[in-house]
Formats: sequence, C-alpha cells, structure tokens
Amino acid sequence: MYPPREDQPDPKAARMLAIFAEQRFQRSRSNQRLRLRMLTWVIRTKVIHNLKRGLDISVASAMIVATSPLMAATVVAIRLESPGPVLFRQVRVGKDGEHFACYKFRSMYLDAEQRKAELMAKNEADGPVFKMKDDPRITRVGRVIRKLSIDELPQLFNVLKGEMSLVGPRPAIPSEVARYTYEEIGRLHAIPGITGLQQVSGRSNLDFKRWVELDLKYIAEQSIWKDLEILIKTIPAVLFSHGAY
Repeated sequence: MYPPREDQPDPKAARMLAIFAEQRFQRSRSNQRLRLRMLTWVIRTKVIHNLKRGLDISVASAMIVATSPLMAATVVAIRLESPGPVLFRQVRVGKDGEHFACYKFRSMYLDAEQRKAELMAKNEADGPVFKMKDDPRITRVGRVIRKLSIDELPQLFNVLKGEMSLVGPRPAIPSEVARYTYEEIGRLHAIPGITGLQQVSGRSNLDFKRWVELDLKYIAEQSIWKDLEILIKTIPAVLFSHGAY
C-alpha cells in the first residue's frame, strides 16, 4: 500500500475539516436564531411598555378630570371630620425595589401608625400584610372612601409621574418587602398598579399566597389587552365593594 502523495489531501483530515465547518455553520445559525429571538423580545417589551404608558397617561388624565368634583367633596369631608392633612403620603416599594411616595386620601386618625404595633395581634391577614376588617384607626369618612376605593384616587397622580401604572401589583411598604421570600420578591418585577388581578379576584378576601400567585401570573402574561380586561373588571369590583375594607 502506497502512502498518500503530498499533493493529495488526507481523507481523514478532510472529513474532520468538513465536520468542523458544519459545526461552525450550525452554531452560527443557532446564534442567529437566538439573536433574533432576543431582538423580538426587546421590541415586544418596548412596544408593550409604550402602549401601557400611553394608556396610563390618557386614562389617568381623563379620570382626574372626571373625578375632580368627587375628590373635592372628599377633601371637604376629611377636613370636617378630623384634624390633619387631607393627603396621606407613605413610602412604598416600586419596580425593582425603587422607593416612592404613594398618595392616598387620609382615611385614618393621625396616630394610626403609632397604634399599629398594639393591633398586630389582631391582624386578619397572613404573610407580611396587615389587615383588619374593623380597624379602630379608620375614621367614619375613611370607612366610606375605603369601601368605594375613593381613597386611592390621588394615586392617579403617581401614575402620571410614572411611579405607578393603572394595572399592576399593589405597591407594598418597605417593612413588608423586608419579609418577602425569594418567590414573593418577583412581585417587584413590574411597575405597581392601582388595580390588578388581585383586586378583581377577591381583594382582601384572598390569602397572601394566592395574592402573590395572581401578581406573578399578571407579570408573566401582561399585555395591553390584559390591562384593558382588568380595568373593565375593576368597575363592578369597586361598585359592589367586593372584598373591600
């Protein structure tokens, strides 16, 4: 058997070279598909963000105008019943852990935060959340505006500022977030909202575990159509005060 001539390629080396070229080609195609998927995801996320922001600004602006007489009447009622500021500003945790001042109409007496510690034993909610159906810190006007969700109307200004959205997980206070598990931290991966899946699925009647499940479900499936669906479902939830206290 004669050795291969120097001017003829080694068949084994040629096969190895062909395999190497094919592998490089397949990796190149795989990388192109990956880049295409990433680009598609980035574009989709940007489009959803812009549509959501446009919806937030237009609806929040319209609601501020439409509810201005109601907000004015609420201001008068709060001032007549108890001394103190009309607006309650509380530090809340937004997307990715950013803190912001959340606005609400004051529905409690001025010493509410100081009295919270002595009422912790009567907490009716599980998890890190504090809820009491007959909370003695709530004023008479406060019970009415909480029942009808009027106390949350000032958060429309948080929406205009970009700190909140119309739809999203409810913003928690820092002391609650400090007790979150790894799974619960996932609630912070979206801009917090005035309403959300939790608000149209039972509100305070839900346990915290179910609350988190609904928030994570919303974050995974969020779209402009989902936001519109939740906004429509919020209307009867507010009118009939489902789970509100």
